Amino acid sequence: MENVLRPLIVIGGSVVLALVVGWLADRLLRRADARDRETPLWGLLRRCRIPLNLVMLTAILRGSYDEIKWKPVQEHDAGLGQFLTLVLIGASSWLVVRIATAVVESSYTRYAASTRDPARVRRVRTQVTLIQRVVSAIVIVVAIAAMLLTFPAMRAAGASLLASAGIVGIVAGVAAQSTLGNLFAGLQIAFGDMVRLGDTVVVDGEWGVVEEITLTFLAVRTWDERRLTMPVSYFTSKPFQNWSRGGVQMTGTVFFHLDHSAPLPLMRERLALILKECPAWDGRAFSLAVTDTTPSTIEVRAVVTAKDADDIWTVRVTVREQMVAWLYEEYPSALPRITTEARPPTPLTRPAIEDGRP
Repeated sequence: MENVLRPLIVIGGSVVLALVVGWLADRLLRRADARDRETPLWGLLRRCRIPLNLVMLTAILRGSYDEIKWKPVQEHDAGLGQFLTLVLIGASSWLVVRIATAVVESSYTRYAASTRDPARVRRVRTQVTLIQRVVSAIVIVVAIAAMLLTFPAMRAAGASLLASAGIVGIVAGVAAQSTLGNLFAGLQIAFGDMVRLGDTVVVDGEWGVVEEITLTFLAVRTWDERRLTMPVSYFTSKPFQNWSRGGVQMTGTVFFHLDHSAPLPLMRERLALILKECPAWDGRAFSLAVTDTTPSTIEVRAVVTAKDADDIWTVRVTVREQMVAWLYEEYPSALPRITTEARPPTPLTRPAIEDGRP
């Protein structure tokens, strides 16, 4: 009877104790969250319930499984202890990653709520995302190393591995030169404020918005919903356009090629009416002027403004469409014409003179 009750008591007691500790921790976090709504950390820490319960259960079983006194357990004592140790290391790393993520997300949420500058918020979000991934990668590497060191064969081979670490490091550095370059470029982008999540950029002639930044690559979502995936080292070694740098307000141009008889004063009045009816125009400024002339046409440039890259595109296409339609209806002679028939030459004659006067 004791051989049956002892395993049930040890295992059942470990499960109950782990669940009670997890429930108490969740209860305390819930009360702290209800008392301090302005601090999102307590609510985010409640996501750690599952890894916390697993850590507690594994730790209790790891310390008490010898008390089971059950023959199958005693026969596989070393293997069971090894398994529980590996699970404990994995669960602990999971818990550390969850806690670090909660702290980082809480810091970013409070900063975003207290800052009105969208550029600074995007910069902090980029840094927070990369910091979170670096911390997760470090924790995972340390956990894997700790798991490997629990095997006696790995500890015995440690001396030889350390002796050859220098040569292996040199070989690995040469082989992974590109990867290491991207890694350091990612850190440079995160803390150098070169490009941020949500920035509007032009890369290799493609216009888009930065959608994702990792330690090795950067994803740009183009206007037609395509994704450009580029190594982060590109942005530290080659020039690119960042339209969100120093503010998102933009100025755009619309060019018209018209006849020399185009009514420029009336076009300026019409441009003002078009912009007043366009919701995308931010009302900052507009102008219209002749920028070039040829024997057959003149080049007219309209300058408009908007609050961001998306709105400037809308303003430009609206002005272009409505201005051409207005000219076609009201002043068709102002549109450029192509001569398809040669005009007969005018004869050069001397004027007649009458009474000594021409």
